[in-house]
Amino acid sequence: MTKLVLLSGWGIDARVWQPLAPYWPPGIEVNTPDWPGYGNRAGEAAPTTLPELASAMRHELPSDAVWVGWSLGGLLAGALLEHLPAPRALILVGTGYRFCSEDGVTPAELATFRRAFERDPQATWRHFLRWQLQGEPSPRLALRRLLDLLGRHPSASNDTLALGLDQLAQLDLSRQLGAPPCPVRRLFGERDRLIGKTARREADRLLADNGHCPMLTRPDALASHLIMLLRDVAPLPDDGEVVI
Repeated sequence: MTKLVLLSGWGIDARVWQPLAPYWPPGIEVNTPDWPGYGNRAGEAAPTTLPELASAMRHELPSDAVWVGWSLGGLLAGALLEHLPAPRALILVGTGYRFCSEDGVTPAELATFRRAFERDPQATWRHFLRWQLQGEPSPRLALRRLLDLLGRHPSASNDTLALGLDQLAQLDLSRQLGAPPCPVRRLFGERDRLIGKTARREADRLLADNGHCPMLTRPDALASHLIMLLRDVAPLPDDGEVVI
Protein backbone atom coordinates (compact mmCIF):
# COMPACT_ATOMS: atom_id res chain seq x y z
CA MET A 1 0.00 0.00 0.00
CA THR A 2 1.37 3.39 -1.03
CA LYS A 3 0.25 6.29 1.16
CA LEU A 4 -0.38 9.59 -0.60
CA VAL A 5 -1.06 12.88 1.22
CA LEU A 6 -2.54 15.70 -0.90
CA LEU A 7 -2.09 19.27 0.39
CA SER A 8 -4.09 22.22 -0.90
CA GLY A 9 -3.01 25.80 -1.58
CA TRP A 10 -3.86 29.39 -0.63
CA GLY A 11 -7.51 30.15 0.06
CA ILE A 12 -8.66 26.64 -0.87
CA ASP A 13 -9.28 23.70 1.43
CA ALA A 14 -8.93 19.96 0.89
CA ARG A 15 -12.25 19.63 -0.95
CA VAL A 16 -10.43 20.72 -4.10
CA TRP A 17 -9.03 17.17 -4.38
CA GLN A 18 -12.43 15.45 -4.53
CA PRO A 19 -12.53 15.29 -8.37
CA LEU A 20 -9.53 12.93 -8.34
CA ALA A 21 -11.27 10.30 -6.18
CA PRO A 22 -12.55 8.07 -9.04
CA TYR A 23 -9.13 7.83 -10.69
CA TRP A 24 -6.93 6.25 -8.03
CA PRO A 25 -5.97 2.63 -8.73
CA PRO A 26 -5.86 -0.13 -6.12
CA GLY A 27 -2.83 -0.04 -3.89
CA ILE A 28 -2.97 3.68 -3.08
CA GLU A 29 -4.25 5.09 0.22
CA VAL A 30 -5.10 8.75 -0.31
CA ASN A 31 -5.46 11.28 2.51
CA THR A 32 -6.43 14.92 2.00
CA PRO A 33 -5.92 16.72 5.32
CA ASP A 34 -6.80 20.37 5.80
CA TRP A 35 -4.20 22.85 6.94
CA PRO A 36 -4.99 24.40 10.35
CA GLY A 37 -7.48 27.22 9.84
CA TYR A 38 -9.05 25.65 6.73
CA GLY A 39 -12.01 23.38 6.03
CA ASN A 40 -12.57 20.86 8.80
CA ARG A 41 -9.95 22.71 10.87
CA ALA A 42 -11.37 26.19 10.29
CA GLY A 43 -11.93 26.61 14.02
CA GLU A 44 -8.21 26.29 14.74
CA ALA A 45 -5.83 29.22 14.76
CA ALA A 46 -3.34 28.93 11.91
CA PRO A 47 0.20 28.48 13.29
CA THR A 48 2.37 31.50 12.55
CA THR A 49 5.75 29.71 12.58
CA LEU A 50 6.99 26.63 10.75
CA PRO A 51 7.85 24.71 13.96
CA GLU A 52 4.29 25.32 15.20
CA LEU A 53 2.86 24.24 11.85
CA ALA A 54 5.00 21.11 11.93
CA SER A 55 3.64 20.25 15.35
CA ALA A 56 0.06 20.78 14.17
CA MET A 57 0.56 18.64 11.03
CA ARG A 58 2.82 15.93 12.46
CA HIS A 59 0.17 13.20 12.39
CA GLU A 60 -1.14 14.29 8.97
CA LEU A 61 2.30 14.12 7.31
CA PRO A 62 3.78 10.70 8.15
CA SER A 63 7.24 9.72 6.99
CA ASP A 64 5.97 6.55 5.30
CA ALA A 65 3.84 8.57 2.85
CA VAL A 66 4.48 10.53 -0.34
CA TRP A 67 3.51 14.17 0.16
CA VAL A 68 1.92 16.02 -2.75
CA GLY A 69 1.81 19.79 -2.25
CA TRP A 70 -0.04 22.08 -4.63
CA SER A 71 0.83 25.79 -4.90
CA LEU A 72 1.23 27.22 -1.38
CA GLY A 73 0.71 23.68 -0.09
CA GLY A 74 3.87 22.69 -1.95
CA LEU A 75 5.86 25.57 -0.49
CA LEU A 76 4.71 24.67 3.02
CA ALA A 77 5.41 20.96 2.52
CA GLY A 78 8.90 21.77 1.24
CA ALA A 79 9.58 24.09 4.17
CA LEU A 80 8.42 21.41 6.62
CA LEU A 81 11.13 19.06 5.38
CA GLU A 82 13.37 20.82 7.89
CA HIS A 83 10.95 20.29 10.76
CA LEU A 84 9.46 16.81 10.27
CA PRO A 85 10.87 13.37 9.42
CA ALA A 86 11.32 13.21 5.66
CA PRO A 87 8.59 11.50 3.62
CA ARG A 88 9.20 8.77 1.05
CA ALA A 89 9.09 11.52 -1.56
CA LEU A 90 7.74 15.02 -2.17
CA ILE A 91 5.81 15.87 -5.34
CA LEU A 92 5.32 19.56 -6.04
CA VAL A 93 2.33 20.51 -8.22
CA GLY A 94 2.33 24.08 -9.53
CA THR A 95 5.09 24.99 -7.07
CA GLY A 96 8.52 26.45 -7.79
CA TYR A 97 11.32 27.27 -5.39
CA ARG A 98 9.36 30.38 -4.48
CA PHE A 99 5.99 31.87 -5.43
CA CYS A 100 7.29 35.05 -7.05
CA SER A 101 9.57 35.22 -10.08
CA GLU A 102 10.35 37.77 -12.75
CA ASP A 103 8.84 35.57 -15.47
CA GLY A 104 5.81 34.49 -13.44
CA VAL A 105 4.01 36.34 -10.65
CA THR A 106 6.33 39.25 -9.88
CA PRO A 107 6.93 40.60 -6.37
CA ALA A 108 5.20 43.83 -7.45
CA GLU A 109 2.10 41.90 -8.56
CA LEU A 110 1.91 40.04 -5.27
CA ALA A 111 2.35 43.33 -3.35
CA THR A 112 -0.55 44.83 -5.31
CA PHE A 113 -2.66 41.78 -4.57
CA ARG A 114 -1.89 42.02 -0.85
CA ARG A 115 -2.93 45.69 -0.77
CA ALA A 116 -6.19 44.77 -2.48
CA PHE A 117 -6.72 42.01 0.09
CA GLU A 118 -6.32 44.51 2.92
CA ARG A 119 -9.08 46.66 1.40
CA ASP A 120 -11.56 43.86 0.56
CA PRO A 121 -10.51 40.32 1.51
CA GLN A 122 -13.56 38.51 0.14
CA ALA A 123 -13.56 40.23 -3.25
CA THR A 124 -9.80 39.65 -3.56
CA TRP A 125 -10.21 35.96 -2.73
CA ARG A 126 -12.83 35.63 -5.47
CA HIS A 127 -10.51 37.47 -7.88
CA PHE A 128 -7.73 35.03 -7.04
CA LEU A 129 -9.95 32.06 -7.86
CA ARG A 130 -10.53 33.46 -11.34
CA TRP A 131 -6.90 34.54 -11.74
CA GLN A 132 -5.40 31.11 -11.09
CA LEU A 133 -7.79 29.52 -13.61
CA GLN A 134 -6.66 31.60 -16.58
CA GLY A 135 -4.55 28.85 -18.12
CA GLU A 136 -7.22 26.16 -17.96
CA PRO A 137 -8.94 25.02 -21.18
CA SER A 138 -12.33 26.22 -19.87
CA PRO A 139 -11.83 28.77 -17.07
CA ARG A 140 -15.54 29.49 -16.57
CA LEU A 141 -16.43 25.84 -16.23
CA ALA A 142 -13.48 25.35 -13.86
CA LEU A 143 -14.68 28.26 -11.72
CA ARG A 144 -18.18 26.78 -11.48
CA ARG A 145 -16.71 23.45 -10.42
CA LEU A 146 -14.50 25.12 -7.83
CA LEU A 147 -17.39 27.12 -6.36
CA ASP A 148 -19.55 23.99 -6.31
CA LEU A 149 -16.85 22.36 -4.17
CA LEU A 150 -16.00 25.28 -1.90
CA GLY A 151 -19.04 27.54 -1.85
CA ARG A 152 -19.01 31.31 -2.30
CA HIS A 153 -16.87 32.10 0.73
CA PRO A 154 -13.50 30.77 1.90
CA SER A 155 -13.49 28.35 4.81
CA ALA A 156 -10.47 30.19 6.26
CA SER A 157 -10.67 33.43 8.22
CA ASN A 158 -9.21 36.68 6.91
CA ASP A 159 -6.34 36.35 9.39
CA THR A 160 -5.52 32.87 8.10
CA LEU A 161 -5.65 34.09 4.50
CA ALA A 162 -3.41 37.07 5.34
CA LEU A 163 -0.89 34.70 6.94
CA GLY A 164 -0.91 32.62 3.76
CA LEU A 165 -0.10 35.71 1.69
CA ASP A 166 2.84 36.38 4.01
CA GLN A 167 4.02 32.81 3.38
CA LEU A 168 3.68 33.23 -0.39
CA ALA A 169 5.84 36.33 -0.18
CA GLN A 170 8.49 34.88 2.13
CA LEU A 171 8.92 31.14 1.59
CA ASP A 172 11.91 30.10 -0.49
CA LEU A 173 12.78 26.41 -0.93
CA SER A 174 16.19 26.92 -2.51
CA ARG A 175 17.98 25.52 0.54
CA GLN A 176 15.61 22.62 1.21
CA LEU A 177 15.48 21.50 -2.42
CA GLY A 178 19.17 22.13 -3.03
CA ALA A 179 19.99 19.06 -0.94
CA PRO A 180 16.61 17.40 -0.25
CA PRO A 181 16.27 14.63 2.33
CA CYS A 182 14.00 12.65 0.00
CA PRO A 183 13.28 12.37 -3.74
CA VAL A 184 11.54 15.47 -5.12
CA ARG A 185 9.53 15.61 -8.33
CA ARG A 186 7.87 18.58 -10.03
CA LEU A 187 4.63 18.61 -12.01
CA PHE A 188 3.34 21.73 -13.77
CA GLY A 189 0.57 22.65 -16.15
CA GLU A 190 2.21 23.84 -19.36
CA ARG A 191 -0.07 26.91 -19.36
CA ASP A 192 0.20 27.73 -15.65
CA ARG A 193 0.11 31.55 -15.45
CA LEU A 194 1.43 31.51 -11.89
CA ILE A 195 4.63 29.65 -12.82
CA GLY A 196 7.41 31.21 -14.85
CA LYS A 197 9.05 29.57 -17.86
CA THR A 198 12.27 29.07 -15.93
CA ALA A 199 10.51 26.94 -13.31
CA ARG A 200 8.54 25.01 -15.95
CA ARG A 201 11.80 23.97 -17.62
CA GLU A 202 12.67 22.08 -14.42
CA ALA A 203 9.45 20.04 -14.50
CA ASP A 204 9.61 16.26 -14.36
CA ARG A 205 6.23 16.13 -16.06
CA LEU A 206 4.06 18.73 -17.83
CA LEU A 207 0.29 18.59 -18.14
CA ALA A 208 -0.58 19.54 -21.71
CA ASP A 209 -3.22 22.28 -22.18
CA ASN A 210 -3.60 22.79 -18.43
CA GLY A 211 -2.90 25.66 -16.08
CA HIS A 212 -2.60 25.95 -12.32
CA CYS A 213 -5.70 23.91 -11.39
CA PRO A 214 -5.76 20.64 -13.38
CA MET A 215 -7.70 18.90 -10.61
CA LEU A 216 -10.74 20.90 -11.78
CA THR A 217 -10.44 20.44 -15.53
CA ARG A 218 -8.47 17.19 -16.04
CA PRO A 219 -8.54 15.25 -12.77
CA ASP A 220 -8.01 12.03 -14.73
CA ALA A 221 -4.82 13.36 -16.32
CA LEU A 222 -3.53 14.80 -13.04
CA ALA A 223 -4.10 11.50 -11.22
CA SER A 224 -2.38 9.61 -14.03
CA HIS A 225 0.67 11.89 -13.98
CA LEU A 226 0.91 11.63 -10.21
CA ILE A 227 0.78 7.85 -10.48
CA MET A 228 3.58 7.89 -13.04
CA LEU A 229 5.71 9.97 -10.67
CA LEU A 230 4.84 7.59 -7.85
CA ARG A 231 6.19 4.71 -9.91
CA ASP A 232 9.51 6.50 -9.98
CA VAL A 233 9.77 7.19 -6.26
CA ALA A 234 7.48 4.62 -4.57
CA PRO A 235 6.71 1.58 -6.78
CA LEU A 236 3.09 0.48 -6.88
CA PRO A 237 1.80 -3.10 -6.87
CA ASP A 238 1.05 -4.68 -10.26
CA ASP A 239 -2.68 -4.07 -9.97
CA GLY A 240 -2.00 -0.34 -9.82
CA GLU A 241 -1.31 -0.19 -13.55
CA VAL A 242 -2.55 3.03 -15.12
CA VAL A 243 -2.23 4.02 -18.75
CA ILE A 244 -2.08 7.72 -19.70
